[in-house]
Amino acid sequence: MSTRAATSTITVTPTAMAEAGFLPLLCWLSPSFPVGAYAYSHGLEWAVEAGDLRDEASLESWLSDILHDGFGRNDAILLCAAYRAAASGSRAGLDAANELALAMAGSAEFRLETAQQGRSFLDAVGAAWPHERLGALAGDLDEVALPVALGLASACHGIDLAATAKAYLVALAQNLVSAAIRLAPIGQTSGQRVLARLVPALSALADETLTLGLDDVGSATFRADLGSFRHETQYTRLFRS
Repeated sequence: MSTRAATSTITVTPTAMAEAGFLPLLCWLSPSFPVGAYAYSHGLEWAVEAGDLRDEASLESWLSDILHDGFGRNDAILLCAAYRAAASGSRAGLDAANELALAMAGSAEFRLETAQQGRSFLDAVGAAWPHERLGALAGDLDEVALPVALGLASACHGIDLAATAKAYLVALAQNLVSAAIRLAPIGQTSGQRVLARLVPALSALADETLTLGLDDVGSATFRADLGSFRHETQYTRLFRS
């Protein structure tokens, strides 16, 4: 008689995943999730080249500005709009959020950054975390911005909107800190100190964006935007943006 233990197949249903609360976010926003986030620095590579990022203090100042006055705040607003549209089954609302998200990418590299990651995100979620409503709403989306993709997936899986917005902003900050560590004379401990100081303000920013709509989207990070244009022709590059 075989002594090998019997095995059984476990089926993970959408309901079970929703009951897991925010746990899918830990997977979706992990560095191991196959969206290629490691390949983008959102202009940090040019900022290091230009001498704007030199140390822990300058990194914190730069990140705080682009997250609160630039794409971080915008992405959170767009994520919330996409979430609400998906939750109500409004494809028109989802399209409006996505079109604005893509239009707000101020350079070719910024558009590639959000659209490539958004497409990869939806493909990975659809393959590993399928949901009937997600498939119906995202079925014919071609170019899709990352925050819109996350808002759509979270709404379909019943994940709390506030938790999604907060997790997304922290994940953005984590990716940028990781890029800075690879680019600048900033050690891992310094990077974590910066991240720890940013997190409370990012949580408050996420709460603020829950009450905002598409008319509130806007940014004022001109040096970062211009730096993205210059990065396109930068002589040596590790990152795609």
